[in-house]
Amino acid sequence: MTTTLTPILTKFWDDPQSWTLETYEKNEGYQAFKKALGMKPEDLVQLTKDSGLRGRGGAGFPTGMKWGFLPPPDGGPRYLVVNADESEPGTCKDIPLMMAAPQFLIEGVAITSYAIGCNHAFIYIRGEVVHVYRRLLRAVEEAYAAGHLGKNIHGSGFDLEVTVHAGAGAYICGEETALLDSLEGRRGQPRLKPPFPAVAGLYSRPTVVNNVESIASVPPILLHGSEWFSDMGTEKSQGFGIFSLSGHVKNPGQYEAPLGITLRELLDMAGGMRDPDKQLKFWTPGGSSTPLFTAEHLDVPLDFESVAAAGSMLGTRALQIFDETTCVVRAVDRWTDFYKHESCGKCTPCREGTWWLKQILGRLEHGQGSEEDLDKLLDICDNILGRAFCALGDGATSPITSSIQYFREEYIAHLTQGACPFDSRESTLFHKDRVTA
Repeated sequence: MTTTLTPILTKFWDDPQSWTLETYEKNEGYQAFKKALGMKPEDLVQLTKDSGLRGRGGAGFPTGMKWGFLPPPDGGPRYLVVNADESEPGTCKDIPLMMAAPQFLIEGVAITSYAIGCNHAFIYIRGEVVHVYRRLLRAVEEAYAAGHLGKNIHGSGFDLEVTVHAGAGAYICGEETALLDSLEGRRGQPRLKPPFPAVAGLYSRPTVVNNVESIASVPPILLHGSEWFSDMGTEKSQGFGIFSLSGHVKNPGQYEAPLGITLRELLDMAGGMRDPDKQLKFWTPGGSSTPLFTAEHLDVPLDFESVAAAGSMLGTRALQIFDETTCVVRAVDRWTDFYKHESCGKCTPCREGTWWLKQILGRLEHGQGSEEDLDKLLDICDNILGRAFCALGDGATSPITSSIQYFREEYIAHLTQGACPFDSRESTLFHKDRVTA
């Protein structure tokens, strides 16, 4: 049973100047990169494979294996693109990481670029988070000034340019090929695969696309060894990760712990539910695009395999906690609003399907429609799942199908009462302190 946290990427977030290069170098900063420059690139790729590091952006694909998919060098450029377009409802780990300790990411970019033979790396950040964008720009400037980026880095003969690119704030650009199109100046829409980015990615050149936390995890792994990392977590989900707790929890925030920890354990560390008199009703293990869990899943180990076996996905480890004051229909309706708005419109199942899901859910939330609408929702979800051009459509169906599975009676209660049976103010944070006329 896991009872302790593993502060590694979050170790010095409480330092008054945590984001500076000076603070980072006091905490083993850039020691891993200097070590990497004395190694063979192929050995770095193998070390990452041996560590068992899996993508921290949601899908959990083995990071070292993704690096290994690049074809042999042909004399042309190859690229590293960091996906920092964090915008999944409930997900809030990469933005705090870049705000509090951006040098973790920049050192990870330098090591990864050296390992895959990249001389120009891009960090694609969500443009709406201007404060984080500015902080990242400043961190890159500091790294250049210290000689960690640029030409002939530390006399090694290795050159690396890093570009921080602000996107326009589209959720679809979190999908790796839509991100690449956006980075090239086109409308952010997913590409047909194959070819995969490893073969023809940015500017039709071999490209590795990795999540912020995945790349930021590389320096500690290199510095302390693959066995140090793989000893944490579970057999198939090795290492540590940042778990983001939000919602009806006493102390919301980032909890860095080994994979395999349970929500029950994390809730204990977070001080329990916001109102101890209210019971946990439902929660998301990996953001709003993952099927809902309920109180019966409190002891499911939060690793890729266990969560999948229980019927959901670990995703981005965005644990949104909802107590019994929350209307599940209203929550799902709001999420569906988001997916309808963020659909890029490229494919019919997602473009039309999310629109119809929103129309039906909106009616149900207001006590209109009939029980047949529940079957209609499931039918539409069935026609979106696996048929959309990318995973956005699939993600939009997850909260709907799972909420009907666990809370069908609550949907029906809306119809029998002719309105939502919940007071929407009850689930808000400050409703008891508001002065009412």
